[in-house]
Amino acid sequence: MALVLAMVLDAILGEPKWLWDHFPHPAVLMGRCVSALDQKLNDRTRQKGIAAVLVLLIAALAIGYLLQSLPGIWVEVVLGAILLAQRSLVDHVKAVADALRLSVDDGRSAVAMIVGRDVRDMDEPAIARSAIESAAENLSDGVIAPVFWFAVAGLPGLLAYKIINTADSMIGYRTEKYEAFGWAAARLDDVLNWIPARITALLLWAVAPNRPTWAAIRRDAALHRSPNAGWPEAAIAPALGVSLSGPRSYEGVIQDFPWVNPVGSKDAGADDIDGAIALLWKAWALALLVIAVIAATPLLAWFAGSALAA
Repeated sequence: MALVLAMVLDAILGEPKWLWDHFPHPAVLMGRCVSALDQKLNDRTRQKGIAAVLVLLIAALAIGYLLQSLPGIWVEVVLGAILLAQRSLVDHVKAVADALRLSVDDGRSAVAMIVGRDVRDMDEPAIARSAIESAAENLSDGVIAPVFWFAVAGLPGLLAYKIINTADSMIGYRTEKYEAFGWAAARLDDVLNWIPARITALLLWAVAPNRPTWAAIRRDAALHRSPNAGWPEAAIAPALGVSLSGPRSYEGVIQDFPWVNPVGSKDAGADDIDGAIALLWKAWALALLVIAVIAATPLLAWFAGSALAA
């Protein structure tokens, strides 16, 4: 029940700016921990990277168990809501659609807030595709994966997932500095997201107005450079009738990535971003329903048993 309440609270409140203007967000504190270990341990070896990940995991699990042992469910509800990102994800993606309706330059500025690729030369379809890809990927690792690990292992599972996901976003790069040191964080993040990414694709498929075959989703997911990010993209692209991924620029270098759903339209726009947002909410609602049913099952079983005994 704590998870259901956390999901609803996150959807209603999102990230209250007034609160985080006065207190550091838990994700910020996690980032500081990762940064401190990076500075102290990074000798560009896998061994030290593994040690850093173990320190982060042990600390996250210990804090999670401590907080979960407190009386009542409200610590779990509030912290769960803080570490879920449905509302903030929708708000950031919607900001791109709103900006794109003003001008391409405004769209570029807005999408630069949520993607790491070069935006300077993006046209309207490239901006829209980037926003939709970010929406799909972040639904997986910012919403469904935290929900999954909360459901599986409570606050310890949620905090462990979030710290590893944070570490991956900071040190999980294939650069000279992080190729070895960030290897453990990147690989463990892949493992922790393996099931949630496929659940996200299933949720998007279930709520899509135009459902592709699961074989088509699996085929297009395999085109992605990530073992997980391709799944939600491969599910949302045909649902919207657009192509995603494709060539894009990083640090001035064009990367010739293959198209996901290559038969879709390559002229995505603000309306397609709106369509993606609608799918985000529908997938979230379906996930909430599933969690609520699971939470209610023991209670329903108790009532049924009581009725039969009477």
